[in-house]
Amino acid sequence: MTFSELSALWVLATVSSFSPGPNTALSTAMAANYGLRHAMRFVCAVPVGWGMLFTLCATGLGGLVVAFPPLRWGIVVLGNGYLLWLASRLWGSGSLQQADSAKLQVGFVQGVGLQFLNIKAWMLALAIVAGWVAGREDATARTLVLLPVMVAYGFFSNLTYAVAGSMLRHWLAHGRRLLVFNRCMAVALLATVVWLLNGLRTTGT
Repeated sequence: MTFSELSALWVLATVSSFSPGPNTALSTAMAANYGLRHAMRFVCAVPVGWGMLFTLCATGLGGLVVAFPPLRWGIVVLGNGYLLWLASRLWGSGSLQQADSAKLQVGFVQGVGLQFLNIKAWMLALAIVAGWVAGREDATARTLVLLPVMVAYGFFSNLTYAVAGSMLRHWLAHGRRLLVFNRCMAVALLATVVWLLNGLRTTGT
């Protein structure tokens, strides 16, 4: 793999991993409400789930998502429905005590599974496979290079957002700050849903 190919991948990985999205919003919100230790289960789950998803796409199974519209829309409906449910749980949490009782719990297994319901993650994995793997004689070697790179980006991007959320934890505990913060996170999740649906509509998928 040439340096120019790796450079293009690094740019794509940085933009896609560190830009706000459902994973980073959840990492931030969980760390702010429960602390960094609690959020680490989800932070670790994201790269594991995405790595599994990327591997499926690299072996050709991900093409079913593109070729079979009912499956694609099933992922969209289930994934976005879950994000909306999480947003509703965040919206009403105005104190750390309320956050505990609200049970906004996304553990390791749920975090891994959420990646398979994230149509954005599917499209990113398919785009990387199409641009860097498919049709290459060294496809297996390229997959083995790309997989740890993207897994690392997934881990460190979510860890960065989680650390930021945990640093705000004590400041958010006063007054209505946590309520405002949680509602901003809920709006971020809602905006992600709208953005994903609009992207699917404009591309005709």
